[in-house]
Amino acid sequence: MSEHPAAAHSAEGPAVPHGSLRDYVIGFLLSVVLTAIPFWLVMGGPPLSKGVIAFIIIAFAVVQMIVHIVYFLHLKAGSEDGWNMTSLVFTLILVVITLAGSIWVMYHLDANMMPVHETPPI
Repeated sequence: MSEHPAAAHSAEGPAVPHGSLRDYVIGFLLSVVLTAIPFWLVMGGPPLSKGVIAFIIIAFAVVQMIVHIVYFLHLKAGSEDGWNMTSLVFTLILVVITLAGSIWVMYHLDANMMPVHETPPI
């Protein structure tokens, strides 16, 4: 009878699960806090300029991505001969391309497609 994959043993001993319940709870709580603070800033927080609020939201988004990578994806710099770091760099490149392209398209659609309401000469 074959063993269940989770019960497999390696040369070092029994297989260790990727994360503990404690890690998942910490990751979940950090994610909730890192979502709630920007939500509060947008919905009625302190009277800050739009640029400052946007910068704070972007900073919280970056921190939340790191929390997800560490606590849920369990990616660490030295594991699996660098493949995790390679996949992380590839993912970051795709995210930057997607965000930059989306912003570029939305800017140009706004600039080129919005009707100009001019009054006719009298």
